[in-house]
Amino acid sequence: MDKNEILKNFALGFIPLFIFIAADEIWGTEIGLIVAIVSGILQMFIIWFIQRRFDKMIAFDTGLIILLGSISIVFENDLFFKLKPALIESIMLVLFGIHAFSDKPLLLMMGKRYMGDMALHPQQLAMMKTMSRLLFVVILIHTTLIVYSAFYTSKEMWAFISGGLFYIIFASIFAGQWVYIKLIKKPLLQNTQDEEWVDIVEENGAIIGKAPRSAVHGNPDLLHPVVHLHIFNGKGQLYLQKRSQNKEEFPGLWDTAVGGHISSGETLEQALMREAREEIGVTPSNVRPLAKYAIRNDWESELVHSFYMQYDGPFTLDEYEVETAKFWSAFEIKRMLSSGIFTPNLEQDIKIMKKLKLIS
Repeated sequence: MDKNEILKNFALGFIPLFIFIAADEIWGTEIGLIVAIVSGILQMFIIWFIQRRFDKMIAFDTGLIILLGSISIVFENDLFFKLKPALIESIMLVLFGIHAFSDKPLLLMMGKRYMGDMALHPQQLAMMKTMSRLLFVVILIHTTLIVYSAFYTSKEMWAFISGGLFYIIFASIFAGQWVYIKLIKKPLLQNTQDEEWVDIVEENGAIIGKAPRSAVHGNPDLLHPVVHLHIFNGKGQLYLQKRSQNKEEFPGLWDTAVGGHISSGETLEQALMREAREEIGVTPSNVRPLAKYAIRNDWESELVHSFYMQYDGPFTLDEYEVETAKFWSAFEIKRMLSSGIFTPNLEQDIKIMKKLKLIS
C-alpha cells in the first residue's frame, strides 16, 4: 500500500465519523452510533463488491467506532469517542515516522503487493522520504489539535478540527505539490534536457537510474560514476592539475591530471578519451587500471574508476577547467599530503598508488 493509498483509506475512515456526528445531532448518541456502524459495514461491502477485497482499514475504523462509542454510552461521556480520530492518526504517525526517520522503508514494503516488480528511481525514493517527513509533522500537529479540541472546545469545533480541517490540510498539501510539479519542477526539468546526464549506480557498478549533472551535485545519496587518469613521466613524476576557480567543488585545489563524469550511455574508454582531450589535450594510450572505489562527501558521491599511463607531454590545458598544471616528484607529493591543497579524491588515489609502489 503506497502513501496515497494509505491516505485515501485514511480519509474514507472519516465518513462513518461524519455520519455519526450528523445522526447524533438529530437522533442522539445511541442512534448515531448505530448509523455509523451500519455505514462502516456498508463501505466494506461496497469495496468488496467492486474490488473483491476485504478493507482492513475500514474494518479497523468501524471496530473503533463500536468500541469507543460503546464506552462513551456506558460512561455517558463522549470524550472517548472524540479521541477516536486521534487514535487512528497515532497509528499513521507510527507508519510515517518509521519510514521517514529510520532506514526501514515501511510504506514501500507495505506497497509491494501493489507495485509488483516495479522499481523506484533513487530520486523517487528520496522524494517519498521527504514527503513522509512532511506528513509526519502535519499529522502530529493535527493529532495534537484533535486531543486539545476533545477536552477544551465545543462539539462543533471538535467536529471541524477532526474532519473538515483534515481535508483542508491535505487538499492544500496536494495542491501545493501539484503547483510545485507543474509550475516549478517541470520548467526546471525542461532546462536540464541539454544538460549532461549521468548514470546512478550501486557500489558494484550496477546502473539503477540516471539523473542530470545538476541533480547529483548537492545530493550525496546519488552515487554516480567518474573517471580519473593519472599521468607519470619517464622520471616517475606525477602530473597534477590545479582546479579552476570556476569549479563548483574544490576550486583552486590540486587534482588528478584528468577527472570527470562518465556520461550516461558512455563507456569508460570513451569517457577517458573525451575528458583527457578536453582538459589537457592528450589522447590516452597504453592506459592501465589503477582502482575502483566509492568516495562520498557532503556534496556528492562518486564511484571512481581510476587509471594511469606514462606520458611526458606536450599538454594543452583548458583554461576554463584548469588553472595550471605541472609534474610533481614523489617527495613533493608526500610532503604536501594532508596539507589541504589536494582534493580528497587525489589524496585517496595517492594512497592507492603508494601501496602499488607507483609513488615511492
